[in-house]
Amino acid sequence: MPENGKHRRSRTSSLTRGIIAVSTGGAVLALPVIGATGAFAAPAQPTAVEKAATSTAASGKGIAAQKSKSTTYSVILGDTLAKIAREHSVNGGWKALYEDNEKVVGGNPDLIHPGLKLTIGGKAENKSADKGEKVESKASASSDRASEGAGRADRSERTSTPTAAEGAPAAAEAAPAAEPVSYTNDLDGWIKESLAVMAEHGIPGSYEGIHRNIIRESAGNPQAINNWDINAINGVPSKGLLQVIDPTFQAYHVPGTSMDSYDPVANITAACNYAADRYGSIDNVFGAY
Repeated sequence: MPENGKHRRSRTSSLTRGIIAVSTGGAVLALPVIGATGAFAAPAQPTAVEKAATSTAASGKGIAAQKSKSTTYSVILGDTLAKIAREHSVNGGWKALYEDNEKVVGGNPDLIHPGLKLTIGGKAENKSADKGEKVESKASASSDRASEGAGRADRSERTSTPTAAEGAPAAAEAAPAAEPVSYTNDLDGWIKESLAVMAEHGIPGSYEGIHRNIIRESAGNPQAINNWDINAINGVPSKGLLQVIDPTFQAYHVPGTSMDSYDPVANITAACNYAADRYGSIDNVFGAY
């Protein structure tokens, strides 16, 4: 009788043993991890993409901070707001540049004269301030300046008037309103009014320098016109008190004055603006200019 064979269950290698798990999504073969008890998860390192994103964000903040700083630009002959906005990449174009400088430019954005100081990026800097930052009111700023010491002149500073309860007369509480300045409609009045306008726009010149040049150029006649020199031959005769040709008048017209080149105040201020740009001041002009 043949010997009964011994049947043994073959050992399954731990390397090939698998467990079949059936789930809704299908069958998954799970293999045991060798040496799992001795393995530790490595700390996560930032990827190249994450590093690049961090670097880009940091540089972006630097650029934004740089752009938020305002700069001052001095207008030169041939400039326009559109040209300046384009060359300085002003956000919002010439309209935004005009809104930031409307008080300086005046009511007509097409008329800017050489030497005019424009602020570029001024409002952008104000908007970048933190929301939590407190802005000083005019009253507190004035108080701080007053406490820093007497003798520092500031046009915006206001001096408080003691009330009647503090011993001051009741009439002192209400300061009289400043009366508007009036000018005579003659050469003296025209020069004085022009000097006031020039002072507002930082244009140099004196009464004597203006008067001296007016007497030489037109003898004080605001309707004077030169119809014989080279300018007249070229179709642009010299006009007015300081004998200004139309292209020069338009280029150096001062905002707030008339657009009529025969207007005495407009003629004087435009001529003085031109003289300041070319000679430093109308006071330096002693002949044809």
